[in-house]
Amino acid sequence: MNRQNFVGHLALALMFVVAAAFVGQIQRWEWRRAAAPRTAEVARPAEAPASRGAAFAREASEPELLVRFSPGVPLEKIKELSLMLGGRVEDEIESVGGLVSIDSAYGDGASDWFARKFRELPEVEYVEPNETIWLNPRPAGSIAERFVSAPAAGPNDPLFAEQWALTNSGARGGREKADISALGAWAKTQGSREVVVAVLDSGVDYTHPDLAGNIWQRPASLAPYFDDELGEVDDFRGFSALEDLRDPMDDNGHGTHCAGIVGAEGDNGLGIAGVNWEVEIMPLKFIGKGGFGSTKDAVEAINYVIQRKRDGVNVRVISASWGSRQKSRALEDVIRKAGEEGILFVAAAGNNGEDADRFPHYPSNYDLPNVVSVAAMTRVDELAAFSNYGAKTVHLAAPGAEILSTWLGDGFEEHSGTSMATPVVSGVAALVLSVEPNLSVRELRQRLLDTVDKLDALRGKVSSGGRVNAARAVGAR
Repeated sequence: MNRQNFVGHLALALMFVVAAAFVGQIQRWEWRRAAAPRTAEVARPAEAPASRGAAFAREASEPELLVRFSPGVPLEKIKELSLMLGGRVEDEIESVGGLVSIDSAYGDGASDWFARKFRELPEVEYVEPNETIWLNPRPAGSIAERFVSAPAAGPNDPLFAEQWALTNSGARGGREKADISALGAWAKTQGSREVVVAVLDSGVDYTHPDLAGNIWQRPASLAPYFDDELGEVDDFRGFSALEDLRDPMDDNGHGTHCAGIVGAEGDNGLGIAGVNWEVEIMPLKFIGKGGFGSTKDAVEAINYVIQRKRDGVNVRVISASWGSRQKSRALEDVIRKAGEEGILFVAAAGNNGEDADRFPHYPSNYDLPNVVSVAAMTRVDELAAFSNYGAKTVHLAAPGAEILSTWLGDGFEEHSGTSMATPVVSGVAALVLSVEPNLSVRELRQRLLDTVDKLDALRGKVSSGGRVNAARAVGAR
């Protein structure tokens, strides 16, 4: 009797396995027949863990994996292999051969199983989850009734006197000349609209009255951006990697603040002055209103910049004021590719107050020849308590505490963080390019590091031992 029960249970189990396999095969046939089903109930393979949701909705969720296939594997083969495993290629990152983002039919509950199946393929170089990236802003400050007299040699922007990072008078407890020597740099150049800086963040409020004149616009001679998977994207004022919001308008504020530091219009009688009075700021959005985005969307936005650079747009700098502890080979690959196209990647060192040599922070810790990692300084020329540092992996510092810049609408706010120090360095890089446009990315990076102001407070904290100096960088002194 026991033997009969055993045989019966075994037969029943085999029937369930066969049924699951059959239903799974039907699903794969369905995917082949319908290129983009928006919602489809999918069967779960017997060995896959239970999904938290059986419905597959491409536009409602981020792709689960970033997968790089070996060189020479054609896209059609990649798509076929993905379908066989219950996935679908959501986007190809054209600038990095073989790199794709893949949606899973099984839901988040099967992520580990899904990734393991791809790792078992001989055609695959690496597989990684599409991680969430968060902004890490410091508290905002009010600027009301704190104005001091503007220096006579400065621009006529009414809030310029509050911009200690550009010229430090010692007001509000600051240290005189603990700044980037912007006045000296501006005596030689105030920037150039021939230089494009991509602000990779939460987008930019391109209608802000102190930014609108310096926002990049796609030239009439350049067709709208087209991607085989995304289709045509209207990138008239930049690019958004968020599928449900292709407009790079900022609805968070962080990106607008960073953009103003790089290039708010100077000497226009309004608001503040950017490090560059004239520049073209390309808004890139991969972070939403809630202050977070994904690795895949960051990769996609950088891929867009590379493609536009190849189309003739003079993008020379990407400013990246964000990061996480998660290392991504896909993100590293696309940043490397940007460097090969002549694009400097300026990255925030992070706001954990830690030694990045011991506790890496990415993307600032990628050991790539086009990456510059930036720590934050206070108005008294001390390393900010919140700032990460690293004698090997953080390269230089810039003002990053109580930094006044543009905000959503027509506003201006103070914020602190390595997020604010990063666009200072991006802006100085753009100033250098305005007078020496043919510098290679290696030469530009070395110029920034060789012309810092050496400070005791930074000895053993950053590899250059100093804070960025705009005047020296442009050769003004």
